[in-house]
Amino acid sequence: MAAVTLSVDAMGGDRGVANVVAASLAALKRHAELFVVLVGDEQLVKQALASAGGADQSRVSVHHASQVVAMDESPASALRGKKDSSMRVAINLLKSGDADACISAGNTGALMATARFVLKTLPGIERPALCSAIPGDNSRAYMLDLGANLESTAQNLYQFALMGSELVKAVHGISAPRIGLLNVGSEDMKGVEEVRQAGKLLTASNLNYQGFIEGDQIYKSVVDVVVCDGFVGNVSLKSSEGVARFVTDRLKEEFKGSLWGKLSALVAMPVLKAFADKVNPDRYNGASLLGLNGVVVKSHGGANEFAFGNAIDLAVVEGLENVPAKIAKQLEDNSSAENA
Repeated sequence: MAAVTLSVDAMGGDRGVANVVAASLAALKRHAELFVVLVGDEQLVKQALASAGGADQSRVSVHHASQVVAMDESPASALRGKKDSSMRVAINLLKSGDADACISAGNTGALMATARFVLKTLPGIERPALCSAIPGDNSRAYMLDLGANLESTAQNLYQFALMGSELVKAVHGISAPRIGLLNVGSEDMKGVEEVRQAGKLLTASNLNYQGFIEGDQIYKSVVDVVVCDGFVGNVSLKSSEGVARFVTDRLKEEFKGSLWGKLSALVAMPVLKAFADKVNPDRYNGASLLGLNGVVVKSHGGANEFAFGNAIDLAVVEGLENVPAKIAKQLEDNSSAENA
């Protein structure tokens, strides 16, 4: 059985070291092939491990880091002044080959800047992108970019599609993931020039491109990969999360409003629970930083143990499958086909 070592930024996020340690120990139970390096203040990490009780810690090691990147710290400040931060050291372990994947719930901008500076981008990739799973009617899809690049060229969008396709192949075993380009309409003449040109590049590629899709199709399972620039992706995702919370909260209020509502809630509870589970963002936690020379996964800063564990699961699969190498191979194959 192949092994995978995960370097974990134990100091990142809003819930503290104990939450990261608990999620990491739980992941070791799910993945017999997993080894974890917890990076951070050695004393605090070891205290959290000691408090974890009888959990098996034979595949856990601690790597000390003396600094922490604050959640509101600028990427430039983190790069210049926090060279021994838990985030930077965790990424350095990936760079040196002492880890196969890295995960952090810390400052997103600092993580992207540090990972790009330390690991560099894959040959042929102009910009890395943030990619995360989203719920669908029948299965989850993956959407990118979610905020790393607020403006993107047609070539950037084409590369996002290629990277997302390779991620879905690796994570879900889909041989030819369906790709959709998010646009304001399905007709060829719709949208801004960059999106229209990206559509032409994808049509001419060997990717399984399905054409333009509109916003109301994102969660319809019509494609496996939704491609857009970071501005559109971030706004779409945050809006969707807001709508899901609004609907859930309003339903709770309506059911609590009267005796009839409370009785109706008892009958509807199984359906409501299934709905809440399906749209629960904790289930889809974990955004991949695609396009780098290494596997880096960003967890939501407020992730609880369950959510952080889902991000760990994604990092484990990407590390075992060596997604960056598969992206690089696909880029090389496409380049050879274009030059033939």
